[in-house]
Amino acid sequence: MVNEFVYCPRLFYYEWVEGVFVHNTDTVEGAVRHERVDTDGEPLTPAEMLGDEESGKARSVQLASDRHGLIAKMDVVEVRDGRVIPVDYKKGRPREEESGPAAWPADRAQVGVQALILRENGYTCDEAVLYYASTTQRVRVRVDDALLTEVISLARNARAVAAGPIPEPLVDSPKCPRCSLVGICLPDETHSVAHRASPDDLMQPWLLPPEQGAAETPPGSVRRLVPARDDLRPLYVVGQGMTVGRSGSVLQVRDRERKVVQEARLIDISQVNLFGNVTLTAAAVQELCRAGKPIAYFSTGGWFYGLTGPVGPKNAFLRAEQFRKADSPTFCRLVAARTVAAKIRNQRTMLQRNHVEPPRNVLEMMRSLARKAEDAATIDELLGIEGTAARVYFEHFAGMVKVEDGEGTGGNGFTFSFEQRNRRPPRDPVNALLSLAYSLLARDLTVVATMVGLDPYWGFFHQPRFGRPALALDLMEMFRPIVADSVVLTAINTRMVQPGDFVRAGTAVSLTPEGRKGLLRAYEQRMDHLVTHPLFDYRVSYRRVLEIQARLLARYICGEIDHYPTFETR
Repeated sequence: MVNEFVYCPRLFYYEWVEGVFVHNTDTVEGAVRHERVDTDGEPLTPAEMLGDEESGKARSVQLASDRHGLIAKMDVVEVRDGRVIPVDYKKGRPREEESGPAAWPADRAQVGVQALILRENGYTCDEAVLYYASTTQRVRVRVDDALLTEVISLARNARAVAAGPIPEPLVDSPKCPRCSLVGICLPDETHSVAHRASPDDLMQPWLLPPEQGAAETPPGSVRRLVPARDDLRPLYVVGQGMTVGRSGSVLQVRDRERKVVQEARLIDISQVNLFGNVTLTAAAVQELCRAGKPIAYFSTGGWFYGLTGPVGPKNAFLRAEQFRKADSPTFCRLVAARTVAAKIRNQRTMLQRNHVEPPRNVLEMMRSLARKAEDAATIDELLGIEGTAARVYFEHFAGMVKVEDGEGTGGNGFTFSFEQRNRRPPRDPVNALLSLAYSLLARDLTVVATMVGLDPYWGFFHQPRFGRPALALDLMEMFRPIVADSVVLTAINTRMVQPGDFVRAGTAVSLTPEGRKGLLRAYEQRMDHLVTHPLFDYRVSYRRVLEIQARLLARYICGEIDHYPTFETR
């Protein structure tokens, strides 16, 4: 970890303190190269038995220094005339200097630690070697007192950093694009938000009152250092009586007659979602947990029950800070006020974009309610403002449904008329669609909150209640209109879901399997849709936006940024 500390103290903190590690192409290729190097060979002869004329080569040598609290696994240790030379294999190329190829500082520190440990174990070590695979060059590093003093100091400094708060991210560094943890660190995004002087600077210019104008753009641009979309896709199983099993690295979905109806490679899926009476074999559960893929359970009608997944993030410090902040009424009110205001503005945007004829007085009322939310003194006051805004919004929701009441009416008599929001159970097709869309969004944000290291059940606006993912619901509020409501409107207006895709049981209305598939397709299309991030001005999918938002909340909780930024669209 000393080389990670030299490369970037924040990277070291993530991997050593928080136990976070993510593979990218560089780390995977490096691991493959090390597999070739780490073949079984002769063990390293103990120092006291090493003769002056002995030569040879040992692989995968692990030694430790109790005095300095260091441990190292060395790729190769060459023995020449009784002296040892640690050799470390690197994927890239050496640093170019006037005198010729040279070791990078982080690589130099790494072999310096190895040399120190070898000396502590009684070996004579005067030099180390770095082999750079891209150029097939060996770069020698002289082992002297200056190098050993340097690595001892680095180890001491690394321990001091590990005992304190997380270091700040690097500023506009060329190291960041190749870092495997750049999607977790968010260096440019964190700096961009941290350099905005007030919450108003986090507000998009088109949402500011005319007299305020636009906030000054912080120096430097925000680079999009993560992929716009995730190549992985969720697997949904909605057929009743089906079984999901594992065959090697492939998941197989079988019907009641044990016939394989679908296959999906584990490396291609992000999560598994089971609706109703679907069985998952123990072998499949174990492999999904090993691969870090969550399993979500829903009722037949789409009610989100819960998750099975791997052991969560090891960052107990973030969760401890989350619990401390949740005990602060002021902090809870600030997060809740920003959340509710963003939700109301996004509801207003939905009416502006999609209503046949959005009433001006309604739009002005929504704008006014958003401002009131930001100035609210208590959570109870915010609940009242949010409730008023929701009532006004849903009173005009029908104006965004472009299918006429009688158009496409199914034989069961259902239409897409909408009067008011109702649930538990939903009593008309539009509310059935809304309930399922909200369940899907709650699932995604529960997964995201857990992945980031937060406790999804301990919120700030939604107060804790047994079995309720309060923090996931907090994160969900601003995305309800622009993700879930948008999905429902798209499914209806583009006829991805038809009136014949619903059934009634008593007063409850639910979707048929075909209707659920239609909404799931609309939901996944929305999550893959690219949107320009209003704060950072790069294009990413909504799925990626959810993760960025959760990480920004974590930054705010830990005090890395002074204001909580929200996601609001034009």
